[in-house]
Amino acid sequence: MLIVRFCFITCCLFGLACTAQARDYRYSDAHLHYVDFFQESDGMPKLLAAMDAGGIDHVMISGIPVAKKWHENEPKRPRYYAGDDAPVYWYSATDVLVAAALEELDPAQRKRFHPFLSGFNPNDKNADAHIRRMLELHPGIWQGIGEIFTRHDDVTALTEGDTPRANNEALARVYHLAAEFDLPVLLHSNITSKRERNPLYLQELEEPLRNHPHTRFIWAHAGTSMELHRHQEKLEFLLPTVKRLLDDYPNLYIDLSWTMLEPYLLDGDGKPDAQWVALVERHPTRFVLGSDVVGHFDNLGAGMAAFAPFLDALKEKTARRVARDNFLALLPRTGAGDEGVSRR
Repeated sequence: MLIVRFCFITCCLFGLACTAQARDYRYSDAHLHYVDFFQESDGMPKLLAAMDAGGIDHVMISGIPVAKKWHENEPKRPRYYAGDDAPVYWYSATDVLVAAALEELDPAQRKRFHPFLSGFNPNDKNADAHIRRMLELHPGIWQGIGEIFTRHDDVTALTEGDTPRANNEALARVYHLAAEFDLPVLLHSNITSKRERNPLYLQELEEPLRNHPHTRFIWAHAGTSMELHRHQEKLEFLLPTVKRLLDDYPNLYIDLSWTMLEPYLLDGDGKPDAQWVALVERHPTRFVLGSDVVGHFDNLGAGMAAFAPFLDALKEKTARRVARDNFLALLPRTGAGDEGVSRR
């Protein structure tokens, strides 16, 4: 009986020790929209409260580059961009809303926010001139460009005007400007269409990676989307494609926001995928986490914490880089906050 009690106590102490060693992550959210598709927001106080509750030290903050139209023929205002067939249109004032929200903050709070410019038409070769004006209008504020919408499911279909491509002339001028000002670019470019089971649009991403080696590109959720998953479930070609791109292009970084969590990082049982774990360990500084919330912050902390099972499968140093530090290292050298995180 004494031996049984001893074994029981030993097991309990071992369990407590393991619990004590459980990792407690601090996060940087590398993909957050301050407003929704109607350019409305829960506001800064609610965002700050959600960040504090979720252990989120820093966020990339941007607007939404398009606004949803409430069409004259619709008696009820849609709740989302896909709520009806009315179009969306390019909306430059989204950056003004972000800048105004930042001006409400005291200097200590402001250091936690890293604003990206997004309010421009990526089909317009005047876009780089507009971005330059915004940089001059708010000197020292902007720390990146994006999220740039190119191939984007139903957003693409609903957008007034031509379909943007990541490799068009207008965006080439934007990428040159990004390199000039040391600004990372968050780019939404779907890897394929809803029906093609191959990387149909990959060239549109790969061409800028090749032609603009001095521009840092963050690929929003690695070209995936919930709409693609509705039609195709898991994209089997995604992992080998991302592997090759990371090996070939040192200026590419991967945003592991929500559509990457399942079915890629975690399987159907919530267990980490060994191949994705191995890929992140192969490139430990090239992945960031994002919530991709749009203007409403109730689920912000839970969305970031959902990555913990995958982070726990990584080496501790790698996990902390992915959870927090990699995003800070991507920012301009003068805009990475007060932690002294240097670019690798």
